[in-house]
Amino acid sequence: MTTLTDENTRLAAELAASQVQVLASKQQLAWFKRQLFGRKSEKVIHDISTQGQLFTLPSPESSLPTHYKPVKAHTRRLKQKREEEVNETGLRFTDDVPQQVIDLPCPELNGSNAQDYEVIGTKDTYRLAQQVGSYVVLVYRRQVVKQKSTQTLTQAPAPSNVLEGCYADVSLLAGLMVDKALYHLPLNRQHQRMLDAGVTLSRATLINYVSKGIELLRPIVIAMRKHMLRQHTLAMDEVPIKAGRTSISTQRHRQMKQTYFWPIYGPDDEVVFTWSRGRDTQHVIDQLRGFNGVLLTDGYGVYPRAIQQLTQQGQVITHATFRVDEDITALTPHRPGRAQLTHPVLHNSLF
Repeated sequence: MTTLTDENTRLAAELAASQVQVLASKQQLAWFKRQLFGRKSEKVIHDISTQGQLFTLPSPESSLPTHYKPVKAHTRRLKQKREEEVNETGLRFTDDVPQQVIDLPCPELNGSNAQDYEVIGTKDTYRLAQQVGSYVVLVYRRQVVKQKSTQTLTQAPAPSNVLEGCYADVSLLAGLMVDKALYHLPLNRQHQRMLDAGVTLSRATLINYVSKGIELLRPIVIAMRKHMLRQHTLAMDEVPIKAGRTSISTQRHRQMKQTYFWPIYGPDDEVVFTWSRGRDTQHVIDQLRGFNGVLLTDGYGVYPRAIQQLTQQGQVITHATFRVDEDITALTPHRPGRAQLTHPVLHNSLF
């Protein structure tokens, strides 16, 4: 009985040792597979004796004899210079781009034989550069004078600002809104750019600036919309845009709300963007109230329903839908042609 127990103990120890060796072998095999077939295989340099060298010259004894053939002379057309190009490098820019002239001295004029040289002209080399920050602090330094007889102090008045009591210049207000709306640069990135440029302003201050700047532009938008409603032809479309957060009670409370822009395009290249939370008929009615003419749309169902209600109220609106490459000459006799339209429907050839 004791012999069987000892034998069983010995076999169990050998089995455990064998399992350890098998596990170590599996780990080594996995390592070799990663070296041959994994990401690290690209870093391994394999010296293949049968493969030729790409960047070394062949030995003279192994090179083949060189043969030559005559080639006819030819001429090459020079690159034509555009009218707006400044120089042969092709750099094009308008007069609105600021330029900084850097004068480079000629070493010969500072040497021992400088009297042997004279300046007969200059050559310009243009390079496009970028500055670290585009912000500048305007300091209006006003003189304070004192009248000698009455000892009265007088100073020049400070220049007026678009926002009373605001540190922002009108150029900053315009830049914030243009960068946000035209170049899709949100205010948080503009705020970070200001901090990197050394200007310390809170993000809430930027939001306040943009909000007040929008209110300054509201009368212009109202005037444009009134002018467009007096035209004979308008194009209208709806474009989805994410804005705001959904309700917390819903399951998708962390997602953005689906809202809509309603661009209205007039014959004088005027575009007015209105906004609504949905694509209901009432928003179309509110925007077209007072319009009499031809309305071009993509055929969405809210437009016929809105036109029907406006017609019952006394307005005269003709609804027209169109497709790509559809002839709209009958609708626009003063500018004939064929419309090449893409969604959203905004194109000059409509009018």
